[in-house]
Amino acid sequence: MKICEKLKRGTPTLSFEVFPPKPGLPLEPTLDAVRQVAALKPDFISVTYGAGGNGAKGTVALAADVQNGSGITALAHLTCVGSTKADVALRLADLKANGIENVLALRGDHPDGDARTGDFRYAADLVSEIKKTGGFCIGAACYPEGHIECPHREDDIAHLREKVDRGVDFLTTQMFFDNSVLYSFLYRAMARGIEVPVIAGIMPVTNGKMIARACALSGATLPNRFRRIVDRYGEDPDAMKQAGIAYATEQIVDLLANGVRGIHVYTMNKPDVARAIADNLSHLISGDGTL
Repeated sequence: MKICEKLKRGTPTLSFEVFPPKPGLPLEPTLDAVRQVAALKPDFISVTYGAGGNGAKGTVALAADVQNGSGITALAHLTCVGSTKADVALRLADLKANGIENVLALRGDHPDGDARTGDFRYAADLVSEIKKTGGFCIGAACYPEGHIECPHREDDIAHLREKVDRGVDFLTTQMFFDNSVLYSFLYRAMARGIEVPVIAGIMPVTNGKMIARACALSGATLPNRFRRIVDRYGEDPDAMKQAGIAYATEQIVDLLANGVRGIHVYTMNKPDVARAIADNLSHLISGDGTL
């Protein structure tokens, strides 16, 4: 089922994100974790493009198992930097052959740091190519605090509007830790005529050491309240995990109470974290299954 159709129903969606193993590592341990996440019956599971953007085959294999093995709608990530139109056509054909009809269109990062190689420079170019191919529900990323490579937020919103105009059906946000940041972003997006559904991306921080790298990559800032949690519990893995899940749950409850239509949780390949979040929301979200 296409995610854009799921987003039209009256109840919010809940989804999780997983990633394929690094090249050369066996797929089965990852499949086991993903099947445990799938057992929670989320509305969809997002499958990233693999380590360093070099995981096209792994992404398709994992997304196919999610959709055809577990019966859960799969959202396959697709990056385009360094790719030709022929490369993308082959990847899209592979996804179609496996019954996958939802794609998250991303620019990605070139291993050499040069985003100008290949036939695609921006994610908007990839959106156009997927739209031309037809048959896919297209998602794209958005950045509540602005893309780290775009110094002006209004320019970032303009680029986002271009992606939407080229055929994006829904947006998923980068992680954020202060809900007021999202509400401000939604207002600015609406003012620029961006009307597609926006799914809020939430990351439960379960490891104090991961937060600095995550913020550096995403551009997310930490509110003082969250910094105090990390300072207090960051060296205690069990306590940090519990506190991180509690903080993420509180974020999600507030988002749902304020009418956000979709929640996407960056639990990655941690079924215990996904289960804890799902349990905390069991009476707040009614998905396609038992959540």
